[in-house]
Amino acid sequence: MFRGSPRALRALLTAAVVGLLAAVPAAAADSTVNVTGIEVKSGNLVGLIASTNGSDIDPSLDVTVAGKTYPVDAITSGTGSPVARTTIIVVDTSGSMGTSGMATVRSAVAAFLKSVPDDVRVGVVSFSGKATLDLAPTADQGKVQAAVNDLTADGETALYDGVNLAVRTLGSRGERSILLLSDGGDTASSATQATTVAALKSAKVRAEAVSFKSTDSNVSVLQSFTKAGGGSVVSAANAGSVQNAFTSAAKTLASQLSFSMPLPAGVGGAQNIKIAGKSGGKAFATTALVDFGAGVAASPTKAAADTSPITGPTEDVIKGGAPAATLPVLGVSPILGLGMGAVFVALMAMVIALSSGSFKSGRTKRVENIDRYVAATAAIGKGKSRPNAVSENLVFLGERMMEGRDSTSKTMAHISRADLPLRAGEWWVLRIVAIVVSVATFMVLFHSGVIAMLVAALIGLLVGVFAPAFILKFLSNRRGKKFEAQLPDVLTLVASSLSTGFSLPQALDAVAKDAADPAAKEFSRALAETRIGSDVSDALERMAARMDSENMRWTSMAIRIQREVGGNLAETLRTTAKTLREREELRRHVRALSAEGRLSAYILVALPIGIFLYTMKTNHDYIQLLWTTTLGIIMIVGGIISLGIGMFWMRKVVDVKV
Repeated sequence: MFRGSPRALRALLTAAVVGLLAAVPAAAADSTVNVTGIEVKSGNLVGLIASTNGSDIDPSLDVTVAGKTYPVDAITSGTGSPVARTTIIVVDTSGSMGTSGMATVRSAVAAFLKSVPDDVRVGVVSFSGKATLDLAPTADQGKVQAAVNDLTADGETALYDGVNLAVRTLGSRGERSILLLSDGGDTASSATQATTVAALKSAKVRAEAVSFKSTDSNVSVLQSFTKAGGGSVVSAANAGSVQNAFTSAAKTLASQLSFSMPLPAGVGGAQNIKIAGKSGGKAFATTALVDFGAGVAASPTKAAADTSPITGPTEDVIKGGAPAATLPVLGVSPILGLGMGAVFVALMAMVIALSSGSFKSGRTKRVENIDRYVAATAAIGKGKSRPNAVSENLVFLGERMMEGRDSTSKTMAHISRADLPLRAGEWWVLRIVAIVVSVATFMVLFHSGVIAMLVAALIGLLVGVFAPAFILKFLSNRRGKKFEAQLPDVLTLVASSLSTGFSLPQALDAVAKDAADPAAKEFSRALAETRIGSDVSDALERMAARMDSENMRWTSMAIRIQREVGGNLAETLRTTAKTLREREELRRHVRALSAEGRLSAYILVALPIGIFLYTMKTNHDYIQLLWTTTLGIIMIVGGIISLGIGMFWMRKVVDVKV
C-alpha cells in the first residue's frame, strides 16, 4: 500500500500517465495515411502513399523489412507511377436521379477527368434495376466521358450489385478505388450490404462516396462502404458540391506519392513490412503484408524504379520477381513462343518435303524416268539420298496407318469422287498437318491463360480432326451433284450420236471430247477401261459406283439389258433422259415448296446460338449462370438436347424424297 501525502499521490499518477503516453507507438496518425498498391515488381518493392486529410507527407520514409530499416525517398506520383492505378466511377441511374441529376453527373465527371492524372485508368459502372459495366477501365478519357453522357435515369436501384460489379472489374493488382455517387438506397440488388462490405474489405479497394439527398437516402450505408474501403463520404446538396467532390477525388489521386526500393537480399515469402514517416508534421507508422516470393539470393545493386506504367489491374506479375517475360510482338510466354516456332519449322519442313518433287525441272524428270529402266544407272545411284525421301517415308507411314481400317474404303471413294490426286497415305499426312496447324492456330489466338489454352488446344484438335473429313465430303458431294445435273444432257448426246450411226464406244468418245467436266473426265475414264479389255456395261457400272449416282446405275442397267436382248438403244436413252429431267424438275419444285420450312429451321436453330453469343458479349455476368450454377447446367444440357431433337425433327419434315 502506498503511504504518503495526496500531493505525492497525484504527482505519481501524473508521471504514470505521461509514461504510458510516451510508450504509445508513433502511429497515432495512422488513420490519416493510406498506403495502397504495395507489390513486388521488376525486382523492386513499390507502392503508393497518400494523406486522407489533405496533409503534406514528408518524402523521407523508413521501410522496415525483416527487422531491418531502409531509408526510401517518395516522389510525386505523376504519369510515370510504377503502380497501376485504376478507378471506377459508380453512378446511380435509377429513376430518382432524373434528367437534372444526370446532367450534374456529366459535368462532375468532366471536372474529374480534367484533374485526374493521365496514367489513371477510369471505368464506368451504372446501376438502376441491374448493375451494368458501361466501360472497362481505360486511359482514354474521351471514351469515359462518352460512356457517362450515354447514361439515362430510369428504374429501380441495385446499389449493392453495382459496387460488387465494380470491385470484380478492378481485379486484384495495383492501386484500386471506386468513386460512388448514390443516396445509399437499394431496392433491387441480389447482393446484401454485408456481402458488399466484405467484398470491399477482401479486395482492399478504396471507396470514396458522394451522397445526395432523396426519399430513399441512407448515408449509413455509404459510410459502411467508405469505412471498409478506407475512404470518406461527402454530402452533395447541389450540382456545385457534387462537382467539387469529384474534383477532390481526382486531386487525391494526383497527390499520391510513389516509393520504390530494391528487394532486400535473403527476404522471401510473406512478410509484414512497416512504413514510417511524417504527415503534416506528425509521425505515422503503418504495416502491410507483402509476398516477396522466392526473394533474391544476393544483395542487388540499387537501381532506379521501373516507371513504365502498367497497362491494367489484371496484368500478370510474378510475385517476388520480374513480370512474366513476354515476346514483344505476340505477347506470349517464351515457352509458348518456342513451341510455336518449333511447330512452324516442322510444318515448313513437311511442306518442303512433300512438295520437293514439284520443284524439279523438266530435264531432271526426263533423266529420272530413263534412270528407272537402266539398271546400270540405278546401281551407280545406289546409296545416294533421294530428294523426296522424307515425303515418301511420311506417305509410307500413312499407308501403314490407313491399312486395314474400315473407313479407308469410304475415304478413298470420296477422294475418287472429288477427283483429288491423293493416296491414302497422303490423305493421312494431310490430316496430321491439319491437326497440328489447327491446334497451333487456336493456341496462338487464345493464349490468355492456362485453362484458355487447354480449351483452345481441345477445340483446335476437334477442328483438325473433323474439318478435313467435312471438306472432303463437301467436295465429293458437290462434284457428284454436278455430274447428276449433266447426266440428262449427256444421255441425249449419246442418243443423238447413236442415231447418226455411231457405235456405243464412239458415242461415249464424243461425250468425253465434247461434254464438260466432270462428265467428260468420268466417261473418258470408262472409255479407257473398255480399250484395255473391260466390258462397256461393267465400265459404266463402275463409274456409277464411283460417282454414287443412282441415275447412272439405271442407265448402265438399261444399256446392259439392251445389249443382251436387243432393241433401239438411242430411244431407250432418250426416254431415260426425259425421265431424269422430269424427276429433277419435280425435285426442284418440292425444294421450292419446302424452302419456307427449311429457312424456318435455319432461323430457329441459329437464334438461340446467336442470342447466347450476343449475351456473352453484352452481359457476361448474366449468362455465366448457365455454367456456374447447377440449375443453369441442367438448363443448358436440356437446351442442347432439345435443340438436337428439333433439328432432327425439322429436317425430317422438310426432307421429301423424290
